[in-house]
Amino acid sequence: MTFHVLILCTHNSARSVLAEGMLNHLAARLGRDVRAHSAGSAPSGHINPFALEALRSAGIDTGAFRSKRWNEFSADGAPPLSVVITVCDSAAAESCPVFFGAQGEPVKVHWGYPDPSNAEGGDDGKRRAFELTRQALGYRMLQLLALPLESLDRAALQAALIGIGRS
Repeated sequence: MTFHVLILCTHNSARSVLAEGMLNHLAARLGRDVRAHSAGSAPSGHINPFALEALRSAGIDTGAFRSKRWNEFSADGAPPLSVVITVCDSAAAESCPVFFGAQGEPVKVHWGYPDPSNAEGGDDGKRRAFELTRQALGYRMLQLLALPLESLDRAALQAALIGIGRS
């Protein structure tokens, strides 16, 4: 059975897309039956070009990415979510979306990252920030994929994901 992970950020244009791309890419490479999705509470309607560039530089096909609203994942026919991860930067007083699943209650965790779209230094600074964010998210996604997802109960999964968020 596929383990579905929804990654949320307000605009679904940068961090959540980087996380979705990295988790799907790494899961495929490791042969894990994990599928990432991303969405936002107020999607921008486009993916930040620096996010797409960072994913492409990691060898990820970006053709299917789109900015979407989180309610797609609480509608009939949505994948049964096991985990919801918010990646907004609560330290910057961003408001992260709160997700209420339609098919049971997924485990929820917050892994905050600063918005690389706000990086200083012009385009070069933004490129660096997006690449560093992609790498940091990729590291956490590798840790998630190293978990025995099939055998963890809800409390153990929550604790493991919180631990990853602190690493």
